[in-house]
Amino acid sequence: MDYILGIDQSTQGTKLLLFDRNGAIAGKTDRSHRQLISEQGWVSHDLNEIYQNLLEALQELLRKTGIDGSQIKAVGISNQRETTCAFDQQGVPFAKAIVWQCGRAAEIAARHADKAELIFGKTGLKLSPYFPAAKMQWFLENELQDIEPEKIRLGTVDTWLICRLTHGAVYKTDATNASRTQLYDIRRGQWDEELMDIFHVRPSMLPEVTDSNGDFGSTDFDGILPAAVPITAAIGDSHAALFGQNCRTEGMIKATYGTGSSIMMNIGDKMVSDPRLSTSIAYQMDGRTFYCLEGNINYTGAVISWLKNDLQLISSPGETEDLIARANPGDQTVLVPAFTGLSAPHWNTEVRAAIMNMSRTTGRSEIVKAAVDSIAQQVTDVVEVMKEVSGHPVRCLRVDGGPTRNHYLMKLQSLLAECSLDVPDREELSAIGAAYMAGMKAGIYSDEVFENLHYQHYRSETNEKRRQQMRRAWKAALAGAEQCEKALG
Repeated sequence: MDYILGIDQSTQGTKLLLFDRNGAIAGKTDRSHRQLISEQGWVSHDLNEIYQNLLEALQELLRKTGIDGSQIKAVGISNQRETTCAFDQQGVPFAKAIVWQCGRAAEIAARHADKAELIFGKTGLKLSPYFPAAKMQWFLENELQDIEPEKIRLGTVDTWLICRLTHGAVYKTDATNASRTQLYDIRRGQWDEELMDIFHVRPSMLPEVTDSNGDFGSTDFDGILPAAVPITAAIGDSHAALFGQNCRTEGMIKATYGTGSSIMMNIGDKMVSDPRLSTSIAYQMDGRTFYCLEGNINYTGAVISWLKNDLQLISSPGETEDLIARANPGDQTVLVPAFTGLSAPHWNTEVRAAIMNMSRTTGRSEIVKAAVDSIAQQVTDVVEVMKEVSGHPVRCLRVDGGPTRNHYLMKLQSLLAECSLDVPDREELSAIGAAYMAGMKAGIYSDEVFENLHYQHYRSETNEKRRQQMRRAWKAALAGAEQCEKALG
């Protein structure tokens, strides 16, 4: 039996999955890594820790499954996007990675405010410290001043990981990750000299860009495998989930509920842009480019973590449904989880979180319900704009991620977004997308591999009065939070 190894290097940890020749999961394991948060609130990852976790997880996976490493025929990698790495020619880090959530490059992004329109026009992305370009400039100004420029390598996690796994033999990224850097002209499909000049990044510091199902070299994982196997796919995690959900037809849409959320619509081979959304490369296969509209939300699953870790209102995410069932149905509390501002489609980094419209009887259950409601409301905001911009109706939303286990949330999402929801019977869509793409490139899978996915379907009963009431209350709460921000200056 031949196997494909799927690696999902995400914000919270590293997951490894083995897929058999039919595309079924034959085994999986994972390792979490530390979230390093400084006194300034900067968020970092230790790349050496991540690499060691990857090797240990692979050893454990082979032990658990009893599969011989020689049976692995190809590797596919999905990665946390926008997290930015600085390393040498062998993949050895110069510093800890700057995580996508980290806003330490805000001052640098502010310097380039007069170039925001130019940047958006070339990249489809609004100028932001969360994208790698500003993070790379921060590295160059604060961590890499004494290193010879020709020795510096800058890239996203996929680039660093491939470089490290191949001991410096391969320095590449794929088009999806490149399209999220703010240094890549997505119309022309190449690094842009004008953008590199803005952020002071030299061409020699950036990797070669290739197809998502490109040739990324081969690796034996530092001797864990008896022989090197080819890496035949590398793709950003949200894009991998879009592919794994088989959203390969123009107008198909998926939402990944993770720490934050990515709502992504395949818009085919013609680029469309709107300042309320991002436009990126959905994936690039065999020289053909497919674009996507995307709305990124900072706090969805993280709202549940906030209930658990900060407010201690729940001890596990599974408690939320029982608490919601006990909540007063007449309570109209609204929570706006703008802890670090409002992301797509509102784009207000100054506004802060708010709980509104509480009554004297609002308690634990009602606040938990308002927090879960906020997830569906934010996703609906993005879906409504996507319908408007693309001209495509949204009849079905394919969803994945831990919060999809919450039946209340899924039914509410169906109601608010006015569409059915498809929840796959597997959660690891990013790893699935990367592995299926790698297996197709290696000649092991065909399109039939997607038949392995089975869906649970949600279609909420039409309740237009409730939907309109909740949407009006949500929009009023957004306006109230923004007014409060303006009042506080």
